[in-house]
Amino acid sequence: MTQKQSEGAGPSGPQPGGPEGGALGHQRSGGPFWRTARPFRALLVGGVGAASLAALVLTAAAGFDQPYVALVFCLVIAGGELARITLPGNRESAPIALAGAIAYAFLIGLGGEPSHHTAWQVVAVVALGVALGELPHVAVGRSPRLEDVARRVLTALLLAAAFRPIVEALALTGPSVAVALLMTGTVALAWALDVALSAVLRAERLCTRLRVALRDEARAQVATGGAIASSGVLIALACTVTGLVGLLVFLAPLLVSQVAFRRHAEVRRTYLETVRALSRVTEVGGYVENGHSRRVSQLSHGIACELGLAEAELLELEYAALMHDIGQLSLREPIAGGATVLASPREQRRIAELGSAIIRETGVLDNVAEMVRRQCEPLAGDGDEGVPPLGSRVIKVANAFDDLVGENGDAERRAAVVERLRMDTDSEYDPRVVDALSRVLERR
Repeated sequence: MTQKQSEGAGPSGPQPGGPEGGALGHQRSGGPFWRTARPFRALLVGGVGAASLAALVLTAAAGFDQPYVALVFCLVIAGGELARITLPGNRESAPIALAGAIAYAFLIGLGGEPSHHTAWQVVAVVALGVALGELPHVAVGRSPRLEDVARRVLTALLLAAAFRPIVEALALTGPSVAVALLMTGTVALAWALDVALSAVLRAERLCTRLRVALRDEARAQVATGGAIASSGVLIALACTVTGLVGLLVFLAPLLVSQVAFRRHAEVRRTYLETVRALSRVTEVGGYVENGHSRRVSQLSHGIACELGLAEAELLELEYAALMHDIGQLSLREPIAGGATVLASPREQRRIAELGSAIIRETGVLDNVAEMVRRQCEPLAGDGDEGVPPLGSRVIKVANAFDDLVGENGDAERRAAVVERLRMDTDSEYDPRVVDALSRVLERR
């Protein structure tokens, strides 16, 4: 639904945004590495990489304690990395690898024989296992997200640094209630730190508020985190009595959980892909121009992140932005250029209401349908319903911008359109949303 302009080169948009399809990214210009738009990520990856290298060198120089045990855990971690999954929110996870790393950090004995491996050896084994498991992914072009890999190694490092000295100081060699409580408390603290770290990374990646990112990460990781942490503790305690048999016994339930997590993620991904395919019907039918729905969705996601919307709200907004023009299918004749911003208010309302009616037929997207229905309303709303939902106001601004700029608008035209939208903030457009749009465009 855009009125394309012939001059200028369009903004090179990121990959589809939203919780399922990646974030609205930053356009990076050339320059020294310390000028990266994500300095915290660079610091994390660099620091963990340096620590891993140091651990490998120190452990190789000192020799491995119980090398066959180290090899078994290294292979388990490598297998877990090979079977890593992508969860909703574009979160990479390797439950088996992380559970194996936790168990090795907590291992105080094996079948009655005490284990005296150091924290450095734990980091070396985990880092080597992670590297081996990721090699096949890299070989076929599925490179991991380095910050997620670094977080897994850092978790093992923190657990080993906190727990191994206590094992040596208290000469712990067998399971007990005190040991189980110590393991549980340590892993709970490490999980809390990992949630905080992932929230900082998410806030940096999406340019959203840290408080919102922290809440989203805590909710997203509570189920997987609990399953992984409990499995790691149980494996460590079981191996103390039964040897490596305990490793196999307690990895089996986690493997079942991982399959369930994977299927849930695939269902969510399929659902989103279905919505994306549906949004292209208006493009294929010639009602809007190619890429319009995708661009509005990306832009809406970036604006919503600036405004601090939670992950669940971002997902609903992405659905609504993708399908905001589906009501045009009811038109006998397409609007010129598909630009509803140039249509009469009556026609805009009719398109929005018909689109909302289509979406309500699904029976599960009522909030999305309401956002689509009220996207054409002025800032103060129509009638007694009050101010439109924030998602509707975001879509209204993103849609108007893309209608007036299209895919090929240059920087000067984009700036002019933003100023035009600002002129209508008294009645039509939410000034906070227009300001957020301006900040998103500046990062491009």
